[in-house]
Amino acid sequence: MLGSGELGKEVVISLQRLGCTVIACDAYEGAPAMQVADGFEVFSMLDGNALEKAVRKHSPDIIVPEVESIRTDKLYEFEGEGIQVTPSAKAANFTMNRKLIRDLAAKDLGLRTAPYAYATNIEEFESAVKEIGLPCVVKPLMSSSGKGQSVVRNTSELEAAFTYAMEGSRGDLKEIIVEGFIDFHTEITLLTVTQKEGETLFCAPIGHRQERGDYQESWQPMSMNEGHLKEAQEMAEKVTTALNGSGIWGVEFFISKSGVYFSELSPRPHDTGMVTLANTQNLSEFELHARAILGIPVQEIKLLKNGASAVILADKDNSFLPVFSGLEKASSLPDSDFKIFGKPTSRPYRRMAVALSYGISESTESLVERAKHIANIISVD
Repeated sequence: MLGSGELGKEVVISLQRLGCTVIACDAYEGAPAMQVADGFEVFSMLDGNALEKAVRKHSPDIIVPEVESIRTDKLYEFEGEGIQVTPSAKAANFTMNRKLIRDLAAKDLGLRTAPYAYATNIEEFESAVKEIGLPCVVKPLMSSSGKGQSVVRNTSELEAAFTYAMEGSRGDLKEIIVEGFIDFHTEITLLTVTQKEGETLFCAPIGHRQERGDYQESWQPMSMNEGHLKEAQEMAEKVTTALNGSGIWGVEFFISKSGVYFSELSPRPHDTGMVTLANTQNLSEFELHARAILGIPVQEIKLLKNGASAVILADKDNSFLPVFSGLEKASSLPDSDFKIFGKPTSRPYRRMAVALSYGISESTESLVERAKHIANIISVD
């Protein structure tokens, strides 16, 4: 497991329940997935020599990338040797770099996307913004959890947005994408499951709200026009087919009056999909990923109830075992739950836990409010 955050932790648990031995890898010791794995290794995923050393040491049957920043040329090598990379080395390579995935979607597959341009320096950036127009969205080509992303509404914000995007870039890729601002009314994640044997399946769409480029609440199902949902499913199937492999994909879309726009894609469980931990489906996104990885067929994904999630964030730096309070009070709320990730340190806005709520007939709007209420009760010190 290359990457051992909270999403990786749930995947490890799901894989172990299916009889797997899992070695969790990350850049720091004590990462959430390491706490439940059979073993762990600590190294930078961008260090090709360290990555190869870990692979040679453990001789895995399957490599599961769970972060964006990985030395993907090594994944191609391992795949060429017969080691299964999930979903595929191509998927990991294309989705760690917004240029590759956006060009694949827009130019090769003809999917509807926002207009976009690239920049590697301030002059190219200013030219790209002039071409795309204001307002626009600025993102590093390689980043995660919204780092480096901003919306530019006037020219006085250009220098700050450029600096923020460059500082938020992960790895050694220092390039920016400038996107036209889509006047959308809905933003969804469409969890898509591709299988070794069997058809591509879709979870009920998940709505979500973001701040600072990172999700704050998500809810399932997201009510939407059937035609738009079908269009999103067709786009998701096209792009996942082009990238090859089996697993769960978090495919993000903007829905506007003019139709569906492809936004981004992750070849792994998605943070907004943590709402499935509220047992909204017969199988959570993590269980679906584990089955797809192992080639265990999934016949159907059933929506069992409505659900919502809200993140629980730290608001201060703590370098030693953060302490949670309010758990007893939060536990008194009906049809709700929370999951603590076990991150060994905290910093402002770091995601430390998630609050969940669910109900068969209760509206997603009221479930979101309950999840937010739980998140406000629980504090991190």
